[in-house]
Amino acid sequence: MTDGRSVDGMDPSGDSPAQAALAWQRAVGARARAERAFGLARRYEGLARSARDPMFERLAHIHRTTGARHQVAAELLESHARRASRWVRDGGPPPRFMTGVAEACGAHSVAVTLVDGDRNQLATAPSDQPARRAQDLEFALGEGPARDAVRARAPIDVSGRALSVCWPGYGPAVMALGIGQVVAVPLQAPDECIGALAVFDPHPGTASTLLFSQVADALTRSVLLGRDAVPGLFGGIDFRAVVHQAAGVTAVQLGCSVVDALELVKARAFADGRPIGDIARDIVEGRLTLG
Repeated sequence: MTDGRSVDGMDPSGDSPAQAALAWQRAVGARARAERAFGLARRYEGLARSARDPMFERLAHIHRTTGARHQVAAELLESHARRASRWVRDGGPPPRFMTGVAEACGAHSVAVTLVDGDRNQLATAPSDQPARRAQDLEFALGEGPARDAVRARAPIDVSGRALSVCWPGYGPAVMALGIGQVVAVPLQAPDECIGALAVFDPHPGTASTLLFSQVADALTRSVLLGRDAVPGLFGGIDFRAVVHQAAGVTAVQLGCSVVDALELVKARAFADGRPIGDIARDIVEGRLTLG
């Protein structure tokens, strides 16, 4: 799928009718898979009661967990489908898939970060500008909750003054954005961790690490990698291509390595307090030269 389209030929980042149709289609599929899994769970629960065999209990647990994953995925996809349908009717800016993820987590802002085998940030999908700025900080400074959640393969929950203790660069900078708590949970695939879901300032009393882990599991195994996957989260993923292009331009201009040039681009964005994508576009389009 080199053109970024789904297996159905629909462009997930295309016009509003196509996006709404694809979201509803994926939601229906996820809901059907959830119902099948719950049905199998009930069957094995009955067998466990009659046969008193722990194997049936384990099978029931597996299918109930799978059903819950598909159910959460269906709810996320249905939420986006409703927004995309309103977009068809009313126009305006395209909806962000991650807005529904933030609502499911009981938070104003969330972001998904995808990483490579060396835990380098490959892409990010934010729900809004505060989440984007927070992920830019983590990318520029090389420290933060998503990196730590991936490394530990466990949830990270830090708030208040502890933000500056855990991350001397990221902590004060993210607090300056008005963010007082960050929770990050890993996106755990069967054999590897592909990234993290970061939740910013979750509503007290209505959100929990368990809830975030359930959402992260649905994102990883259904929406990003599973049968209900939508390439690019309906156009919501930033693969940072322009940042790497700017690093290449800077490397040629300064005669340095691309790795060193990338660090210069990150440092300039942090020093100027601007989104790293804006700095990168200025470099690529010739409005800014580093060095």
